[in-house]
Amino acid sequence: MSSVHVPPDAMQPLAASQHSSPVLGFLNTRRSTPLALLGAPGPAPSQLDLILRLASRVPDHRRLVPWRFIVFTDAAKQEAAQQIGARFAELNETASADEVATEVRKFACSPIVVALVSTPDRAHKTPVWEQELSVGAVGQNLLLAANASGFAGVWLSYWYAVDPKICEAFGLCVTERIAGFFHLGTASENPIERPRPDMQKIVKYWQPALHDDAI
Repeated sequence: MSSVHVPPDAMQPLAASQHSSPVLGFLNTRRSTPLALLGAPGPAPSQLDLILRLASRVPDHRRLVPWRFIVFTDAAKQEAAQQIGARFAELNETASADEVATEVRKFACSPIVVALVSTPDRAHKTPVWEQELSVGAVGQNLLLAANASGFAGVWLSYWYAVDPKICEAFGLCVTERIAGFFHLGTASENPIERPRPDMQKIVKYWQPALHDDAI
């Protein structure tokens, strides 16, 4: 069995850093795949288990694990999509049948959908903001682990990520929020590169201010 399939034992010494040109190249070309290009096959159960486990290997102050996953597959995914369509029709009384069908199709078109749920412990001394940052790291790791497993994916939210009735139907409590829906599958064609941030605009090396008494 590959070492990636066996999690390290607790308290096992781990390498603080490991130079890897392949990983750097992988990160350099990381790209989400548009939902319209996602199709079958999706990850098998064992592959999805690995993707979610690796997604959870993130910085997590005080080990609170302030997240959880809801996986939608097969008939359950179709039923969830129908509930989204029904809720859309309820909220938009003038919506056409085609518009409702579009909402259903957007959720159900990929083989697997994973909802990443933020579950902060608001009573804990660790700031909620830090807990939510950890959840965001899980989302990025999920995409990376899916890509490294040979699958394409995209992180989306849409209106139903914050709709109270849909969140209740998906089993969320009032203190939880959906950080996003991760659609996983196989790309029907390769996505093209998109413009990336101008690093000169977003990187600044801090220098202390000069005071008169220092001149």
